[in-house]
Amino acid sequence: MTKATVQKWECQGLLTCREEDERGKRYYPVAQLLQFPKFRELIFSPWEQEQFIQPLRPYQTLELFAGAGGLALGLEQAGLHVVSLNEIDKDACGTLRQNRPQWQVIEADIRTFNWERLIETEIDLLTGGFPCQAFSYAREKLGFADIRGTLFFEFARAIKEVRPKVFLGENVRALLSHDRGRTLRTIEAVLSEIGYTLMPPQVLNALFYRVPQKRQRLFFVGIRNDLLPYAQFNLLCRVLVRKL
Repeated sequence: MTKATVQKWECQGLLTCREEDERGKRYYPVAQLLQFPKFRELIFSPWEQEQFIQPLRPYQTLELFAGAGGLALGLEQAGLHVVSLNEIDKDACGTLRQNRPQWQVIEADIRTFNWERLIETEIDLLTGGFPCQAFSYAREKLGFADIRGTLFFEFARAIKEVRPKVFLGENVRALLSHDRGRTLRTIEAVLSEIGYTLMPPQVLNALFYRVPQKRQRLFFVGIRNDLLPYAQFNLLCRVLVRKL
């Protein structure tokens, strides 16, 4: 919560400051904070238990718009096997090769690929955070009118050609409401046309996953339609797929 929100709660009598130190930091009793749903969600998060979940087999992943590998490293820590990564920035690719020499790093423009020929192994999970500047609050928010926004269609083309069982995308939270929701509906329609069902997108805050940063990102998961009858989707952006 923002400082202004906390101050408002104090004025309303919902919170009582327990003490204030010499630096001006204010402390509140946990018992009072538990009245707020977000705080309860943080305190009673099942994250500690979830970290012990292991994949049933070495699921194969393909990462697009890989950057320096933040998402790929998380997938690796979750026990998934990174088959290949694509990134156009040479410095980011250098970082990937330095940190993970065993990974196949494809340094090229995603628009030049024929994924059907490039990826020969079966991919379980395709992931990527396609460029978000076109949807960000800090920019002009032109969406698909911005050339960077159209890179979503390259993400969709890769899904169509690779045919992963599941895909995972991430972007800024502004995408959720961009153009009064029309942008997200367009994304959903494109994915439906290529044979995937988009699960309800979720805004997740890094703070709730033991990261000391209030970073909110929109995550959306899609499941290939032929596997949909066997899938159970958790609204905290976890997918459990049986009989794969």
